Order: sequence, then structure tokens, then C-alpha cells
Amino acid sequence: MDTIKGSDYLGDQDAIEEFVRLVPEQIYTTDHWGCPWSRNPDGTISQRDFGALSFPRATFAADKTGFHVMQTLFSRAMKYNIHFYNEYFATKLILNGGQLNSVTTIDLRTGNFVVFQGKALIFAMGGAGRLYQFATYAHSVTGDGDGIAYRAGIPLKDMEFIQFHPTGLVPSGILITEAARAEGGYLLNSKKERFMGTYAPHKFETASRDVVSRAIMWEIEAGRGVKGEYGDMEYVYLDMRHIADKLDERLPMITEIAKKFNGIDAHTELVPVHPATHYTMGGIDSNVKTTTTVPGVFVAGENACVSIHGANRLGSNSTNECLALGNVAGIAAAEWAVSHSVPDLDVAQVNDEEKRIWEDMLKRDGGENIAKIREDLRINMDKNVGVFRTADPLRNSLKNIAALKERYEKITIQDKASTFNLELEWAFEVGFMLDLAEIITAGALQRTESRGAHYRRDFPDRDDANFMKHTIATYSKDGPVLTYRPVVVTKWQPTVRSY
Repeated sequence: MDTIKGSDYLGDQDAIEEFVRLVPEQIYTTDHWGCPWSRNPDGTISQRDFGALSFPRATFAADKTGFHVMQTLFSRAMKYNIHFYNEYFATKLILNGGQLNSVTTIDLRTGNFVVFQGKALIFAMGGAGRLYQFATYAHSVTGDGDGIAYRAGIPLKDMEFIQFHPTGLVPSGILITEAARAEGGYLLNSKKERFMGTYAPHKFETASRDVVSRAIMWEIEAGRGVKGEYGDMEYVYLDMRHIADKLDERLPMITEIAKKFNGIDAHTELVPVHPATHYTMGGIDSNVKTTTTVPGVFVAGENACVSIHGANRLGSNSTNECLALGNVAGIAAAEWAVSHSVPDLDVAQVNDEEKRIWEDMLKRDGGENIAKIREDLRINMDKNVGVFRTADPLRNSLKNIAALKERYEKITIQDKASTFNLELEWAFEVGFMLDLAEIITAGALQRTESRGAHYRRDFPDRDDANFMKHTIATYSKDGPVLTYRPVVVTKWQPTVRSY
């Protein structure tokens, strides 16, 4: 029920029920593989409170859960001698007659054009958070998987729902984990007042992320933001001084980050934070079986929109989804591969893509700078498609994106090197980013309600009569075609969502 309520009732309840059934098995599996889950005194795996939970259910490994899970999975893969093709950049998914054919890539180390074929494909390329300027994401997380699938004709779902994590470290955007608030950290405004009781009188700092992020922005708009020390960005404080005795054991990474990047001792000083783009609730349209509209193509992780998270993801559910549905996708792809063969290569499409890379992209010489286009896109998204949204800024965003697309056709790639040509890589990334920004903005404009992370100032209420439905975006040369699909409701009817 926490996940359903957290999704603001946009999550498909059949998928959520299956998800919560699958998660415990994968927690125990990774435990057996050596993941150092934090423990209770009796030796059982510990669970901590997180935002919008009615019961402490978030498993964790100190405050480096993602790191430890990743290391565990990588070590397991190495045990079985699984080969990794590192430093390959995917450019296109080739379908033939609606069937999986191949994936084209550039080997960045050699500059060679490399085609991969297989019986099955799993998209697991992460989200699209670097469409925004102030973000917790790695700089490489630009939505390439969503963009590649979209251009191949695979629909995307619910892309307008972008999560803004309440506590991005100012000015870098580095994540200050929700665990800091779960362990008792307070949010303070410029008057050193704890303000979350005004917005979430029961859960305070551990309300859902969308609620806390809006509260911070409202405090800043009301003139109670902190100004000056970190450029133009106003912020609030995260106060952990009263839990200083917990920091070294429970939150060691937080204290290290605050010290390393801001010179702040979190034991004795306040930490500057501001909402930062953190998660893409939308993604490739899928279901709890991880299948897509293309047979043999599966999807997992943030690249997928299984409709578990709906309009707002709960903390810890991303790692849980990667484990539970990553396992489902792996099994489904393996079973598919057993009963299918590698198709004949579509040589014509492969040749066209190779020509597009070397004869079109690399030789463009219109004078536009790809890094400047990317910067302008991110500024546009922060300004017009952020925590708060309104019709006119959304329309302006669409106009800006159209203008950026025109500029994109006139880029100059100055680096002509064949190896590690990052400028060429950026050119592909920005192309995908422009497509996704258009989908996000168009979906946000058409959804004339507020739900979860999508908050319309001009339509501040949730509209269950008209918008208990998913936004489906399908590619066309003239821009995304938006259609809708009803949310699956099994047991729990929408009610007022408060914390």
C-alpha cells in the first residue's frame, strides 16, 4: 500500500503486488552472494524508515547501498566469466518487420563501427536525469536507452513524471541520501526554523519526495531561502548536528561528501541542500514480465516503466526494482533465446546507420556548438519543466526545444579523431535528449492536473476522473504522438494522499 499511495495512485496495482512479492527473495539472494547488508543486533537484515513508509522496510548497507549492491553483482558476474563490452556507445536499435535484428555501436577505444546481434535484448541504460542542469545523476545518464527505443518505434510511458530529490548538495547536486532524514535529520529555512510540519504534519522530513521538494521550493519562494554563499541558487539547510553520534556509523558517506565537496563538518555545521533531478519515473513501456512491444526486447531498471512507481517513486524502490525485475528480465530473455535463432543481418539498415555516423554526424559543419545546445536545453528544463509547472512556461519550453532542434541540425563537430571522440558521443546524446525533453514537456502540458512529482500551479488538484491513466508517447517525424491507457486498479481505490 505504501508504494501505491506513494505513486499517487498512478502505479499499476497488479505490477506493484508482484513487485513486492519478488523483492524479499532478491534481498536474500544478494545477501548470500556477499552484499554487506546492515544488520540488527540479532543478526537479521536491518530495515530503516524512508520517506512515505508506514513501516521501516528499506534494507540498506550503511549509506552506500547502491555501491555495495553493484559490487556484489559485478563480483558475481566475474565469477562466471561473463564478458563485458566496455566503452561501446550504442547509436541505434535496428528492427526488421517489427522484429529484433541488431544494435549498432561505436567502439570508443578504436573508433570502429561495431554491430551486435543476438536472440534477445535487454535495455538497462538508466534514466534521463541529465536533461536537467541541477541533478544527482552521473553526467553520462542522458536517456540514451529511452531515445534509442523511442526512435525504433517502441513507446515510452509517463515521461512527464520526473523526480526531484529534496536534498541535492549545493552547488554540485551530489545526492545527500534520504537516509540522512530517515535517521533524524531536520530541514531548516533561513531563519533556522524547522518547516516541514507545515506541509507534512505527520511525517515531517520523511514525507514523500515530491511533497518535501515542493515544501523546500515554497519556503524559498516565500523569502525564507538561504542566499549568497553558493552563487545565485537559494537553498535550505539539512541539520544533522543533533544526530552527530550516528553519523560515523550510519551515515559515513554523507559526512565524507559534505567535507570533501563543501568543507563542511556535518557533525557541527549545517549542510546546504536544494531539490535536484534524481529519477525518471517514466521510461520504455513495459509490464511486470519486462516485455515490450517488440518480441525479444526486454527492459529493466530505470530504463523501464513497468508502472510500479507511478507519479512518484519511494526511496529504496529503485534498487529493489533493479534486483527483482532485473532477475525477471534476465530469465525472460534467456528463455526467449533458447527457442529463437539469431536473425539474418539487415545489411541495408546497418550500412545506412554507418553512413549516418561518419558521413552525416561527423562531417556536419554548421557552426553550432553541441555543448552550448546541451547547456541551453538543461537551462530550459530547469526553468520551465521543474518542480512547479504552468501552461505558458511549458509552451515556451516546447518552442525552445524546437529552436534547439533546428540548431542541432547545424552543429559542427570539431574533433575528427576516431578514438574516444567525446564530442561525437555528445552529439548523439543531445539528439536523444532533445527528443525526450519534447516528450516530457508535451506530456506535462497535456496532463492538466497535479499528481505526484508533476505539479501544475494552474491545476493544483489531482483529477482522478480524467487522468487515472498513463501517457504513452510514440515516435513520429513530426514529434511525439500522445495516447493514454487506464491505470490498473485491483483492490485500492484512490483516496486523499497526505503525510
